[in-house]
Amino acid sequence: MTLASQILQYILSGINIGSIYGLVAIGFNIIYNTTGIINLAQGEFVMLGGMIMVSLHVGAHIPMLPAFFLTVILVAAVGGLFERLAIHPLKNPTVLILIIITVAGSILMKGIAMFIWGKETFQLPHFSGEEPILFFGASLLPQTLWILGITAGIVLLLGLFFRYTLTGKAMRACAANRTAAQLVGIDVRKMVFLSFALSAAIGAAAGIVITPIALMDYDRGAMLALKGFGAAVLGGLGNSGGAVVAGFMIGILECLGAGFISSGYKDAIALFVLLIVLFVRPSGIFGSAETARLKDF
Repeated sequence: MTLASQILQYILSGINIGSIYGLVAIGFNIIYNTTGIINLAQGEFVMLGGMIMVSLHVGAHIPMLPAFFLTVILVAAVGGLFERLAIHPLKNPTVLILIIITVAGSILMKGIAMFIWGKETFQLPHFSGEEPILFFGASLLPQTLWILGITAGIVLLLGLFFRYTLTGKAMRACAANRTAAQLVGIDVRKMVFLSFALSAAIGAAAGIVITPIALMDYDRGAMLALKGFGAAVLGGLGNSGGAVVAGFMIGILECLGAGFISSGYKDAIALFVLLIVLFVRPSGIFGSAETARLKDF
């Protein structure tokens, strides 16, 4: 393999994993825009998506497509239940308390997953075979196309949802000014519930599509949450379009670092670049200090 083909291979692999980081970052942004908090349990929704899909498709032999949608619905229900039980009962909590609650929720979900599935690592069958596609000397798995296609579809559907539906506009109103949204009759608590359910559903989709390539276990969510949060911050917290681009950037940096330096440093390289960017531009590449919470697709 030539150097150019090798670089292209790393870039394609980076775009592949970067799509997942972007989806995780979108989940962060949806909840941040509605509540102003960082949901550190977001990575566990990704983990649950992969693990439940394995149980339904591999364990219960439910066909791929019905199992996909059933998994997304179940994880969305988990996200909504988490909000109802842990967030909704609180009266005027501080942001710090809410973040601590999400950390506790992450630990609880991880423990429950370990109890149900154990410490084994699971894999899903590829959606459409494992025969690689040659692309200018680099090989591309068909699953990568599924990941990119589903990522693009989610971004497009979310853009339409937030721009053209009453519920989406209500959630954007909460992002702009929660007090003003309440004054015009928007049920802010309902929007918070929907934001958790929606972010959990997106996390589940990310977990499902990545499991055939990256495998899944009960402990995978924490690192995915870290990378997704990095993408959200790098892209400008609250800016979902920027988050997807930042996810691609982090994924490509990881793969280039792993390929040309060492796989042991790939996480450190991506986070080091993140720190440099935030030192120069704290609001992220596509964000600004004044409008970070008003950005949308």
